[in-house]
Amino acid sequence: WNAPHIVVARNREHRYGNDIAIRAFAALKARLPEATLSIAGSGPELETLRQLALDLRVAEAVEFTGRLEVAEMAALYRTADVVLNPSRADNTPNSILEALACGVPVVSTKVGGIPFLVEHARSAWLVEPDSPEEAADGLARVLQDPELQRTLRENGCAIAQACAWSVVKEQWLALYRRVATEVGIHG
Repeated sequence: WNAPHIVVARNREHRYGNDIAIRAFAALKARLPEATLSIAGSGPELETLRQLALDLRVAEAVEFTGRLEVAEMAALYRTADVVLNPSRADNTPNSILEALACGVPVVSTKVGGIPFLVEHARSAWLVEPDSPEEAADGLARVLQDPELQRTLRENGCAIAQACAWSVVKEQWLALYRRVATEVGIHG
């Protein structure tokens, strides 16, 4: 990749690790000088993150897009070579599902519910939280391995499809019906 584009779609709050993303990006940029980073989201840490990008000498390659509407977010995903989710704490983030649905490989920390949503090296590349070096290595690995990208895209799309409301709705309804029958609720 000559000019890989990394996207982070997390609000600018400490728990979402945007500072880790910028540190990982700086380490990646030492290997891939043409790389760029877009951080989509809002939140209180904007000035701190801008200063960090300046301090690490990557500010010219980092764009803080702010909050994006659905169509704008989809357009941003279309320009991404990989999505980085650097969360320190999380559940099952929609941003990962959105990236998977758009066919973009994901590098994510393995916190909260994320390892229950995706599988390392099969549907996402998982790294330890608060480790910019490991995140940078994961980004480089995904960017430089076309077969891994294909695997992550295909399996990621399957996960996103399995999480679609049309599928999940039927699962929830079946569960509610079973529980209602078990406890004797009719109606």
